[in-house]
Amino acid sequence: MERIGKYRIVKKLGEGATSTVYLADDPFARREVAIKVIFSEALKHGSKGHAYHHMLINEASLAGKLTHPHIVQIYDAVVDEDLSYIVMEYVRGGTLEQFCTPDRLLPSERLVEIIFKCTRALDYAYRMGVTHRDIKPANILLTEDSDASGSDIKISDFGAALTSGNDRTQVAGVGSPAYMSPQQVCEAPLDHQTDIYSLGVVMYQLLCGRLPFQAGNHFSMMYQITQVEPPPPSAFRNDIPPSLDAIVGRAMKKRVDLRYAAWDEFSHDLALTFRNTQLSVSQQGISDSEKFATLRTLRFFSEFSDVEIWEVVRFSKWQVVAPDTVIMKDGEPGDFFCFLCEGKLRVIKRNHTLDLLSPGECFGEMALIGNNRRIRGADVVAESVARIITISSESLRQASQPCRMHFYQAFLEVLSIRLGLANIRLASI
Repeated sequence: MERIGKYRIVKKLGEGATSTVYLADDPFARREVAIKVIFSEALKHGSKGHAYHHMLINEASLAGKLTHPHIVQIYDAVVDEDLSYIVMEYVRGGTLEQFCTPDRLLPSERLVEIIFKCTRALDYAYRMGVTHRDIKPANILLTEDSDASGSDIKISDFGAALTSGNDRTQVAGVGSPAYMSPQQVCEAPLDHQTDIYSLGVVMYQLLCGRLPFQAGNHFSMMYQITQVEPPPPSAFRNDIPPSLDAIVGRAMKKRVDLRYAAWDEFSHDLALTFRNTQLSVSQQGISDSEKFATLRTLRFFSEFSDVEIWEVVRFSKWQVVAPDTVIMKDGEPGDFFCFLCEGKLRVIKRNHTLDLLSPGECFGEMALIGNNRRIRGADVVAESVARIITISSESLRQASQPCRMHFYQAFLEVLSIRLGLANIRLASI
C-alpha cells in the first residue's frame, strides 16, 4: 500500500487485532501523521463488529474537537464499507508501558508530573463532554524517544469514549479489565469518575511496577476490583511518601462518593506533593506541573484556559533571585516583564521607594505597552529571596491569539486597579 486517500504511506508502525497503524505524510499540511486503518473483517464480526464500529464512529466524531497539548489530536476520519481509517497526530516516543516494571520505574517527581498532566487533559475532555473510559499506560504516549526525563505526554485512543449529546449507550466488553473501575465492571452508568479510578490504577502501576490486583482470569480480576482493597504502593517500594499512597488510595476508592469528585481535586493533591520535602524537587528544576499550579493561583491568569496556561508554562522563564538583586534598572531598555511568585520586591526611583511588590503582582509591562521607546521608569530590587517569572516581548508576540488577548485584557485590569489606587492616594493628600 503506497497511499491512503491523499496521504503517502512511509512505513507500518504496528498491527493489532482490529487495525494496522501506518506512518504517513500529509502533503497539504506538510506534517507526519499516524493513520489507523480498521480491518473491514473486524467491522463485520457479529456483536464484536458492532462494538468495533461503535468505537470507530466514536473516535471519528472527535476529529478536530479535542485540542489540548496533552491529547493526541485527530485530524481526519473516513468510515466506509471498503476502507475505514482515522488520521491522527504522530507521537514518536512510545507509551508509558515501558515504565511499568520494577526495573524501569520513573523518579517520583517525574511520575507525579505525568499524572498531573493527565488530570488536566482528562478534565479538559470532560468539560468538552468526553469520558475516555480506557485509560491505561498503553494509551498515554511520550512525545520523544528518551528516558522520559524531559519528554511530554499525550493521551490517545478515544474509541471507547462516552460523549455527551450523543448516544451514551454503553457497549459491554469495552475497556481493559485491569484498569476498569468497579462501576465499569458492573456496567453501571459512568462519568468522569471512572477515568479518575483508571488513572489511579495507572499511577499505582507506575509507582511500584505492578498492578494493584493480580488475577489469572477476568472473573477473578472483576471480583477483586469490586470486593478487595489493594495494598498501598509503599508496600512494594519503601521510598514512596504517604502523600502518594493517599492520592492513589483516594483515586481508587470503590465507592464514587469517597473517590475524587472532580479532576481539580486530584490535580490539587498532586500539585501539593511538589511542595513536600520528601520529593526533594530542586529550585533549579521546577516541574511543569508546579509551574502550571502556580500560574493557576495568580489572579492575572484567572481567565486563561488550561491550554493557554500550558502555553505560558512553555515560553516563560522561572528563576530564584537573591536579596539586593537588581531585576530591572531605571533608564534601561525593557524587552520583558515579570511576575513575583514568592518574596518581596521594592520599586525605587532616585533613591525613593515608590512601591513594595507582593506575590502575584505583575511588573515591567509598561515598558512593553506604554510607549515605543520601551525604557524602564524605575529600579526593581529584591528585598528578600524571590521567585520570579519572566516573559519576553518576543514570546508574547509569538503566543497564540487567544493567549495574547488574555494577556492584554489582564494588563488592562492591572492598569485599572493601579489608577484606582492612585486616585485614592491623591484624594488623601
